[in-house]
Amino acid sequence: MRIAVVSDTHDRLPPSLLPELEQADEIWHLGDICGHSILQQLVLGKPVYHVRGNCDNDMTWPATRTLERGGLRFLLIHIPPASVPTGCDVVLHGHTHVPRDETLKGVRFLNPGCISRPNRGAPASYAWLHVEQGQIQWEWVLLRSDRP
Repeated sequence: MRIAVVSDTHDRLPPSLLPELEQADEIWHLGDICGHSILQQLVLGKPVYHVRGNCDNDMTWPATRTLERGGLRFLLIHIPPASVPTGCDVVLHGHTHVPRDETLKGVRFLNPGCISRPNRGAPASYAWLHVEQGQIQWEWVLLRSDRP
């Protein structure tokens, strides 16, 4: 399974991103979407799973989401938890606008970075999550310079 993981779009999608996301089996958005139109643009005929970020005002959006893929449990959340959560293998989060790939107490923490306003010198990015038979591969993708 090939999953496109994005975060912190803040109501902006670069024109080069949507054709790339068409290659995904699913799209996961980790919050700070800001507008419903961004979610509508991301559908692309694929399942889209998202969580609410601290800049999102739609209280019907979930604050967290747990998904199982390839025998692994994934926790989707916007702000990374202060302690390592139980009951999941991988935590995917946004909020910091900085890419992350770190394992703490056996739980892998992944952040695709930020599409619209990267932080601390990080480039604008998203990621591909490949899941197969209990194994994952994580690949950051730098966005081309056509960001809005």
